[in-house]
Amino acid sequence: MPMARLRGPKSVQVSLNLHVLQISGTWEPNDDERKAAWELYVELVTRISVVPLGPGEGLLREALSSLYSLFATTRDILRRYGPDVAEPKPSDQYSFGTLAVAMLNIGLRPMLARWHPALQDWEATRPERVSRGEHERAWDHADDLRAALEATRDLLTQYARLMADASGVPDLLEAAVLPPDSGGT
Repeated sequence: MPMARLRGPKSVQVSLNLHVLQISGTWEPNDDERKAAWELYVELVTRISVVPLGPGEGLLREALSSLYSLFATTRDILRRYGPDVAEPKPSDQYSFGTLAVAMLNIGLRPMLARWHPALQDWEATRPERVSRGEHERAWDHADDLRAALEATRDLLTQYARLMADASGVPDLLEAAVLPPDSGGT
């Protein structure tokens, strides 16, 4: 089933703080870029990437795996939409391709490269009778990894909002992050 034409703005402001790099300028998405932005947006707002992982909630391994899966998803989106989503732009303008690759290589890769092997080494020491969750909580670096996940969540939230703007859709992040006392499921 073909995707409907998205009616997004002609231009969106780009302002991303990647900690090691500030990306700012404009993005004038074409129709394929809007569709690609929508697909990436759906991926970002429906996983741990933008939903806070509370203290003691979830497994760190699952959070890292979810973030790692964004590489395959983003590559697939880039391949399906082709070169039109990465066409060269003037120096103060961006394309979906440029922004998506920056998200992966600058925003995600350094964190995953540091924490994936460190957690993997710790996991290898788990005694058989200890659950994965108990073992993760006993790790001296569990709080540090949770802090790194939170910093990455902040970054990916910036990306998600940018993708929503480019797609011309309302920000669904409020629906993805319910207040603790909301009683939502």
